[in-house]
Amino acid sequence: MNKNKILTYLFFLSISITYAQDTIVKKIKSEKLTDSELVAGEKYVVDTIIDGKTLYKIQINAIPNVSELKSLEDHEQANQFDEKWLVELYSNTLYDTIYKTISELEYNNIDYPELSTDTLKARLKRLDARTPFNVAYNPSLESVIKNFLKNKRSYFERIMGLSHYYFPMFERELDAKDIPLEMKYLAIVESALNPRAKSRVGATGLWQFMFATGKQYGLDVSSYVDERSDPIKSTKTAAVYLSKLYEIFGDWDLALAAYNSGPGNVSKAIRRSGGYENYWNIRHNLPRETAGYVPAFLATMYIFEYAREHGFTPEKPMFHSIETDTIRVKQLITLDQVSEATEVPVEELQFLNPSYKLDIIPFIEGKNYYLRLPRASVGKFVNNEEIIYASAKAEIEEKEKPLPQFFESQSKISYRVRSGDNLGYIAGKYKVRVSDLKQWNGLRSNNIRIGQRLTIYPRNPSASQAVTTSNPVNTTTSSSGAKIYTVKSGDSLWSISQKFPGVSVQNIRDWNDISGNNLKPGMKLKVSKG
Repeated sequence: MNKNKILTYLFFLSISITYAQDTIVKKIKSEKLTDSELVAGEKYVVDTIIDGKTLYKIQINAIPNVSELKSLEDHEQANQFDEKWLVELYSNTLYDTIYKTISELEYNNIDYPELSTDTLKARLKRLDARTPFNVAYNPSLESVIKNFLKNKRSYFERIMGLSHYYFPMFERELDAKDIPLEMKYLAIVESALNPRAKSRVGATGLWQFMFATGKQYGLDVSSYVDERSDPIKSTKTAAVYLSKLYEIFGDWDLALAAYNSGPGNVSKAIRRSGGYENYWNIRHNLPRETAGYVPAFLATMYIFEYAREHGFTPEKPMFHSIETDTIRVKQLITLDQVSEATEVPVEELQFLNPSYKLDIIPFIEGKNYYLRLPRASVGKFVNNEEIIYASAKAEIEEKEKPLPQFFESQSKISYRVRSGDNLGYIAGKYKVRVSDLKQWNGLRSNNIRIGQRLTIYPRNPSASQAVTTSNPVNTTTSSSGAKIYTVKSGDSLWSISQKFPGVSVQNIRDWNDISGNNLKPGMKLKVSKG
């Protein structure tokens, strides 16, 4: 072994990607009690449960007159914030599923007559012939495969839908480093293809890098950005990391085991096994989770490679990777601002740009940050860059403003939604952002209904009395009294709506009976109802 290889080996001994064990809180009283049965001064444990799953346990001391607390009214908006935060904290359903499955794998006989042992052996043999992994049949692997087929069908159908977006990115980066393309299945075992998955010890992203490891390999981790969640950059890093592990062990199965538990644990397992170097021969000396890690990887590979034979129906993906493209940002901008400019829902932008922790794309001299958009929206953004950036800059400069609770009471408005209203129109009318309207009223989507009451804190209270009638651009007036705007080169529905306070993109569509976004210079558009 040469000097460089020894140094590399020692370096990897110090790195271990691990998961924390669940914290177990022992109940002080197991029976279910009502408020009236609580005794002041005694200790109790409160379980917080959502969808049948215990999220956390809190030990409390009972206090006198507990029942009286129920008469105190909770703050509605604060309660909505709490609910949203809990949903955000525990949104890693798929990730938690695969983590729990691997850490608690049992290798019992599974009754699954749809797949005979002989058929499985033949398929594994064909799979083994076309991959450098050791895909040999053994009863433990058969147990895991049949367990997944029998109990995890809906989970894998959801993952297969996500794979249409992520796998082309993975394959490109893995191929560039001569990593077996089947290694793409590792990201499923690591994170269930959730770029924001976070383990109990802080490993983050599709490939579950710890903070120090990510920084060591050049991934940017800051208050704004976590490139461990960037699908392409994190995959490049994973490819480099895996290639180093393969240089050390010369075996892809052992490289997988080392990726999970650290090279040191693999070396110890080899010693304790009497010098064996085949994964299946040292498996009983590896940590419990790692012992289930490679079987889970191979079982996942089998299910994907033989999905059609087992009748899997992948969920429809939100995007295919070829349907998106990137733009280098030229100044700080938020996903909310991008959403309003491009009409791409914020939820889709968050899916496409998971590395921006606060939904803010920063601008830092010497660094390049990119916005990923659906291809259909790239042209709209590029054609209106100056307007979009100018609008974003103006809003950011005005960002520091009084909080609603400190406004004078008369500036709080209760608005009743009328026919034809949408959040964009209402926000424009009162000089506020759509995101503000949603926050003030606990809205999770842009859907509103006629007659619904909205609370609004206008930037300019006088806006509640009337919308400005100034004519910011040259228009003509039709016989019905509607303002008519002539489309110019470079115009879009969004840029036109910005020229007329209180006018939304949907308003322009409705008033002109158009459904798409295509405009031609010289086209006449109504920009007021008339």
